[in-house]
Amino acid sequence: MSRSGGAPPRKTLRTLFLPTVLPSSVTSDMSPSQKKLLTYRRCNEQQKMLHQLLIDRALKAYHVSMEEKRNREPVPPIPKLPSTMNSELKQQMENYLFMKKCVQSNPIIPIQRQWLMSILALVPQSLMEGKDRKLLAEKLLEEIMNEYETSMRRYMVRSVLIKPDIKGLEDEEEAPLPSLPIGLDFSSPWRKRFFQAKSKILSKLHILHPTMKSLLDFGYAAFFDFLIVDFSSFRLKEPIDCESLKTDVSLSCSKAEEKILVTWYQRVINLFTQKEALNGVKLDQLDCFYNCVAVLMSNQVKDLLARTVEAFVKLFDPEDRNCPPLFKMELTLDDQKIEFYPSFLDLEEAILFIVNRIGQTLQNVRTVRSWLMGDTATLDTELPNHVLEWATSTLKKCIRDNLEGPKKYFEEYVEKYGWLVDGTAQARVERFEAEEHSFDEYTALIDEFFTHKKEILSLPEVAYFPMVYLNSEDLKQGLASNANAFAKVLMDRIVANYREENEKICREFEAIKERALKVPETTEEMVETVAYIKNVKAKDTKDLLLRIKKCSQQLIYFLDTFLFDPEDIALNATVQLWPKRINSIFDEHDDLIEKSKRKKEQELMQKHEKLTMEVEKLMRSVAEFEEYSELDRMQQYVADVRTLQKHIQEADDTIAIINKEEALLEWKMSEFPALKILKTEIEPYQKLFHLILKWQRTEKRWMDGTFMELNGESMETEVDEFFREIHKMSRFFQQKQKKMQQEKDKTSQRKTVEEKRGEAKANPTIAMCTSILEQIKDFKENIPTLTIFCNPGMKARHWQQMSNIVGYDLTPGSGTTLRKVLKQNLEPYLEKFSTISVAATKEFSLEKAMHAMMETWDSIYFSTNLYRDTGVHILSAMDEIQTILDDQIMKTQTMRGSPFIKAFDTEIREWESRLIQIQDIIDEWLKVQAQWLYLEPIFSSEDIMQQMPEEGRLFQAVDRHWKDIMKHCAKDPKVLVVTSLVGLLEKLQNSNELLDKIMKGLNAYLEKKRLFFPRYDEFGLFREKPNLNVYFVVNKVSL
Repeated sequence: MSRSGGAPPRKTLRTLFLPTVLPSSVTSDMSPSQKKLLTYRRCNEQQKMLHQLLIDRALKAYHVSMEEKRNREPVPPIPKLPSTMNSELKQQMENYLFMKKCVQSNPIIPIQRQWLMSILALVPQSLMEGKDRKLLAEKLLEEIMNEYETSMRRYMVRSVLIKPDIKGLEDEEEAPLPSLPIGLDFSSPWRKRFFQAKSKILSKLHILHPTMKSLLDFGYAAFFDFLIVDFSSFRLKEPIDCESLKTDVSLSCSKAEEKILVTWYQRVINLFTQKEALNGVKLDQLDCFYNCVAVLMSNQVKDLLARTVEAFVKLFDPEDRNCPPLFKMELTLDDQKIEFYPSFLDLEEAILFIVNRIGQTLQNVRTVRSWLMGDTATLDTELPNHVLEWATSTLKKCIRDNLEGPKKYFEEYVEKYGWLVDGTAQARVERFEAEEHSFDEYTALIDEFFTHKKEILSLPEVAYFPMVYLNSEDLKQGLASNANAFAKVLMDRIVANYREENEKICREFEAIKERALKVPETTEEMVETVAYIKNVKAKDTKDLLLRIKKCSQQLIYFLDTFLFDPEDIALNATVQLWPKRINSIFDEHDDLIEKSKRKKEQELMQKHEKLTMEVEKLMRSVAEFEEYSELDRMQQYVADVRTLQKHIQEADDTIAIINKEEALLEWKMSEFPALKILKTEIEPYQKLFHLILKWQRTEKRWMDGTFMELNGESMETEVDEFFREIHKMSRFFQQKQKKMQQEKDKTSQRKTVEEKRGEAKANPTIAMCTSILEQIKDFKENIPTLTIFCNPGMKARHWQQMSNIVGYDLTPGSGTTLRKVLKQNLEPYLEKFSTISVAATKEFSLEKAMHAMMETWDSIYFSTNLYRDTGVHILSAMDEIQTILDDQIMKTQTMRGSPFIKAFDTEIREWESRLIQIQDIIDEWLKVQAQWLYLEPIFSSEDIMQQMPEEGRLFQAVDRHWKDIMKHCAKDPKVLVVTSLVGLLEKLQNSNELLDKIMKGLNAYLEKKRLFFPRYDEFGLFREKPNLNVYFVVNKVSL
């Protein structure tokens, strides 16, 4: 009988150990007691009646099924495709399937009724008792009939058809029948072996022993309705967690094992301690007998364990939704991750643990023989692998099926609220905070989070599923906490903004209060305060009131959603009370400003009177300058003028302050004309006194200073400037005196002309100017002498010439001064000295020009560029250097023709030689460069080097010198440095000689090749571009 899918057939002690039905030839040799045991039946009449009822019912079912089959409508045939659309293999397959269907449609002789009755007769009567057993017998008979019909049809197909070996028929079960019956061998007689087997069975068949029957009865009585673990109450209990389940099952298994060992095992041991237990068992069969006992006991224990596992697996039967135990699980939020606790793996492990724990029970039960003999051998009670595998696979499938509901419930949570914990909400809040948003937008987002929180908390705490009691309270609290945390972050932000705005409003009101109640120290501060308060009343106060109103609206929202600290409450109250407090502050400010204004007006009047007195005092001080006439006290006069100017500046500053305060108080501006007159009067005296003091100090420096630092030309210019300025000041004071005198004449006509002239002559300032002018005139008489002696071109040789004229040494030393020189009375020799001084001047100008030319070359450099990819530098942009060189050579030759060049004739000749050398080097250099640039591409060819070895060797020498020179030039391109290299000119000249030889050899080589290639000369190629033709000629010859 087939057992397709599902659980394996239930095994009991009777099904595992069916009584053996022996042939009559075997039973005829048994003892009467053995025959009685084999033919033992209870209630034979009842058994016959029951068998007859079962057979009648099975036949009735058989006839009904056959009738339905005959009345069944045939299946419509499958439409056939045209033969042109079928391949040969496909046609073979369809032909085979069609013929198979035809063969299977033939009528089959049903199973004989006698056979069914014989089958039922083999079933023990005890297994037929009970309503469920009868239904099972009917079901088994129906299955036997179906299997018989299927086997017969398969046999017909195998007998008639041969299945072709083509693709598409792999799953067909029909295969050719074997040529001979499988498992039967008639090649040799078997009668002898049959009797041997019979004898062996009789000697070792201990299952029929009465003790074995008692052992079976003990097992049946002990294990008939007993399980290791009672699973019937699992569903009735409260939801259990995995650990509790594992603990309860382990405890039940331990108790059941203890109970079995105390009851069943003790009865078995007592049975075998009796003398009658081994009746009829020979000594040489004891081992076999006890092995049979161990097998029966092992099978009984295994059956118990298997039934317990089956009972546990049956709890998870998908057909019975009320059967599975209810496991307690939770949806938790741990580390911002939604997950099950325990996890699905933990739940599966706990359920499979029960199977394993049941399988571990009764694994240390000693065999009867080991107990009797004091040995340690144990029964083989391990669960069969197929039972464990079946239970494991079935339970896993049931667990997967029953966890689909919790999974969907979990996914609904994740889909709807997972964004609160997976970083999406965090990123959204951070992005929202990074952007600029209004208060209403913040509150809208906060209310959204609060709504989610409320919605989450309103969800059911527990969800019931066929196998899972799912508690989501922890997850709800975690999600609600997250939503509340995000709302709190946003709430803290707007509360902080609200608090900051309140503090800012209070600070602004405090600033207004402080400014309004501060006593102004100056008039400017008072006016600024008045303007500030006026602007505050007109604009700032209104803005603050609008901001307070806005804060009040926000406060209404916060009162419903936020709990303020006492400090915030006090701040809110302060903000709301400021509009009333500020009005009294403004009133107090008005009184304060009125008092300050009266005080500042009194202080301004006092400043005005004090300044008037100060200006009158300064006028009297300026009038005293007219009496200053002592030239020795000129430094004191300058100090007095500076002091007076300082007082005038202070008076100007005071006037500016007074006018500023008058403008602030809106008074008429005060004018002080006397101060303007005072400035006009003091300016000429200040200029005159400074000019005289400067002359006195300059004359002192000239007369007694270092003689070698004097310059006659600049001294003459300065003396003329002093004379001109002092003369101008003298005329100014004369005109001033004349004007003052005319004014006095208008007021008084009684004075005589002599008195007026006397007053004019008696003016000390004019007399002081006259005295200084006389001093300057006296000094100007020494200007010719100064021009001769104070000449920067005077050298030691010139002083020596002058010393020879006067007869003693005139060379100035460190102690020589102009005053000492003038005391020597050298006027008779001035004409001769003048000739020497003029010559010194001309020589000095030539020397300066020569040094200027030398200094010019310090900033002149060769310009170089890299030539192609050779890494070698070449000269470029030489026009400017050659122009400067030609110009300086011409100037040097002109200077050599001057009569005043004799003093440094050697230097000028050396410089001329240096310039000519540089010019020669540059000419040779450029010549070498031109030829090197022409020849370098030619001699870079290996073929040319082989055909002109001598010229190639010479060019390599030139190339080596050229690269060495250009390397030094690129390293330091200054013209004077490069051209000063030792042997540079000789190297360049030698290189040019070698290049001339190379050119001669090259021209001879080309002339020789021209004889071999006369056609190309017609185009002028050898004359215009010989370097290109060298390549052509060489390559042609090499070919």
